[in-house]
Amino acid sequence: MTTYRPLAKLAAALAGAAVLSASLSVQAREIAVSTVLSDAFPWGQAAEKWAELVEERTEGRITMRVYPNSQLVNGDQTREFSAMRSGLIDAAVGSTINWSPQVPELNLFSLPFFLPDEAAVDAVTGGEAGEKIFAAIESRDVIPLGWGENGFRQLSNSQGAIDEPQDLEGLKIRVVGSPLFQDTFTALGADPTQMSWADAKPALTTGAVDGQENPLSVFDVARIDQVGQEHLTLWNYMNDPLIFAVNRRVWESLDEGDQAILREAAVEAGEWEMSMTREEESERLAAIQERGVTVTELSDAQYQAFVEATAGVHDEWVPKIGEEIVEAARAAIESR
Repeated sequence: MTTYRPLAKLAAALAGAAVLSASLSVQAREIAVSTVLSDAFPWGQAAEKWAELVEERTEGRITMRVYPNSQLVNGDQTREFSAMRSGLIDAAVGSTINWSPQVPELNLFSLPFFLPDEAAVDAVTGGEAGEKIFAAIESRDVIPLGWGENGFRQLSNSQGAIDEPQDLEGLKIRVVGSPLFQDTFTALGADPTQMSWADAKPALTTGAVDGQENPLSVFDVARIDQVGQEHLTLWNYMNDPLIFAVNRRVWESLDEGDQAILREAAVEAGEWEMSMTREEESERLAAIQERGVTVTELSDAQYQAFVEATAGVHDEWVPKIGEEIVEAARAAIESR
């Protein structure tokens, strides 16, 4: 009988290793993360940074696989939040604009000419208004973890310089699928045309639309100047914070330690991306000008003319966003 003991021990060791391996494979987790833009853009880089930090800090137990270009919603970026809410998407680094049809409070950031500068954005997201917005998201079974930044959105077109509302009269401007954007450009006399980002560049190429609005990072990386957008107006008319978030069921399936890692990594990735985006802004603008784009900067008086032209949009949308959130945001901006 003693002859077979080494074989028995080997068999037992192999069985134990198999059980351990199976246990580790059960513990290993892949989380699918949706983004609209790839890692050629700061937005996509933010998602990749989040994934990198989580994998590193969980020692590979959790892998966050990033799916850029709205792959998980067949290119329809406005469906991202509802897909995450229902569990079709595990997590996302998403735009407040794209999620606003399902979370009206997020329209705060799209109120035209409401946020004057980056300090105002930080005061709002880091204060009471930001907390209320996160609570509104969480009430819809999505857990928000941290803020990122797509930046202030600027206006480009193929027809000429724009420095007053009248210059927009009749221009077809591509906008995202948000009624607030439709109302803003209608108030300015333009003809807003809603279409996905995937459809925007072909439409600009053919002249089906005259212009578009996006942050400088998108204009630069996507080379929008190559599709006839030779005029760029810096008007900072609204800002588009990004939000790192996870589906509630996915979140509750994690233990407290892993939840803390996901949250801390999201906050860190967001701060990293915001810093990078802001530092690169002047370089991007210089690169755009070097490619022959005419850049128009507004004087205070010109800026105020746009503020006055869109005042009615505020009257209509503040009640939809929530008076308390808007007032909290105003107080934060004034005391920044």
